[in-house]
Amino acid sequence: MNRVHFVLPVIVIALALLVSACASPAAPVQVDTGAEEDAPAAADSGAEDEIMTVNLVARCKASPPYENGRCDNLTAAVEAANAVLEANGDNRRIALETIQDDADWGDYKTEFELASDAGEAPDIIVSGHEHIGDWATAGYLVNITEQVNSGEFAEFDDVIDSLWESTMLNGSIWGVPQDAEARPLYFSKILLQELGWSQEEIDSLPSRIQSCDYTWQDMFDTAQQAVEAEIVAEGEGWWHRPANGPDFLYYYFAAGGEIVSDMDALIFDSAAAQTVYELLHNAVHERKIIRLNKLDGDWDYHKEYTSSFKNVMFVFEGTWRWASWHTNYLQDQGGEEYLFENVGFAPIPCLEGGIGRPITLTHPLVYMISSLSEYPDLALLLIAKTTVKELNTPYAVESGHLGILKSQADYEPYMTAEFLSATLSLLDHTTFLPNSPYWSAWSEAYYLGIQAVESGDLTPAEAIEVVIDQLQNELGDNVIVQ
Repeated sequence: MNRVHFVLPVIVIALALLVSACASPAAPVQVDTGAEEDAPAAADSGAEDEIMTVNLVARCKASPPYENGRCDNLTAAVEAANAVLEANGDNRRIALETIQDDADWGDYKTEFELASDAGEAPDIIVSGHEHIGDWATAGYLVNITEQVNSGEFAEFDDVIDSLWESTMLNGSIWGVPQDAEARPLYFSKILLQELGWSQEEIDSLPSRIQSCDYTWQDMFDTAQQAVEAEIVAEGEGWWHRPANGPDFLYYYFAAGGEIVSDMDALIFDSAAAQTVYELLHNAVHERKIIRLNKLDGDWDYHKEYTSSFKNVMFVFEGTWRWASWHTNYLQDQGGEEYLFENVGFAPIPCLEGGIGRPITLTHPLVYMISSLSEYPDLALLLIAKTTVKELNTPYAVESGHLGILKSQADYEPYMTAEFLSATLSLLDHTTFLPNSPYWSAWSEAYYLGIQAVESGDLTPAEAIEVVIDQLQNELGDNVIVQ
């Protein structure tokens, strides 16, 4: 019905045009192709293209409030990015939507993968650099090597050179560092005093650790003395993280283990791993300095730790926890000042028979661009304008993360942050996770051995056999057992 009604008026108009054409000479007809808008003459006349708003979406995992800068800094950089577009005569303008929460890392990673498979991934994703190994090989990310190296973005020249290593896979760059950190040893000044240490001994502990005069085994001895003297309860001499994560890799590195090979495979150094398993078995079952249930992950680790620095002697944790502790747990006791009074920090001590130096691990989070983004150039421009000391420094100070920029080394707001300036040297001892699609399987197998020896289910030697079997079954030729 609608089509019939539409045809009748068209016929009438056509007849009218035919009559008109017969009555007078034909006049030239101008056809508007729109070409004039793109011609140089239009530009010279002052005509402006219509502004086009481009909606970008960024997804960030962040513990509020101290890590909110991960997405908030992108929002703060929109104006600067749009100013560049305007100056370049680009008619596009960025509008940013952010999705930021504190999802579990496993759920967060899976969410991005499922969204990518469904064609609904955000333009920008902030995550651990090790996810490059899975995501780049799966085709989820944009290779930004050419753009980073082009010189177009001066901001990227300011990034600490070594941090680019964490963004690379197969010689290509897949992300831009967002933050950095380190994982130090924290020690209770209160408990060391109760154990009889002098103030000079306490104050000099970080430097003695730096020079390997105080080793990992010395730390275990001190923790055991505190347990035996009933200064701390059994199992509270030393704590490590209560679930699998990057920290356990520096144990393996400290023992001399290697993980990256020139081949498309990861290395499992069974001798280094056995050293780690023996160390942890000894800590639990002989020295009694760590809880049997330490790895169950189902307890409020940080609330218990900060409730009183009289309950555990040594803790291995991240620099970012410093901000979490004084912000979320210690405001009523005096915040960061109280923390400085009662807790000291240093690199992870040298492991006797290991590499002969203290160690830590840096786990940078990076901004990555989804391969589904329709405007990856705008996403990268926004990331560049976020990668500046004026935005990164307040985030670093608030969150306890280390700087990522060379210019922060003498930037007063960064250098006057006592904790950050005191921990920056930890990067002299840092290591990284591998960017490999095989890392997850390697890590889970290695951690299985840790669980087995701490629970007492397996001896260290038995754990090695189980771990090797699992690695070879899951990775095949993609693992090299040494």
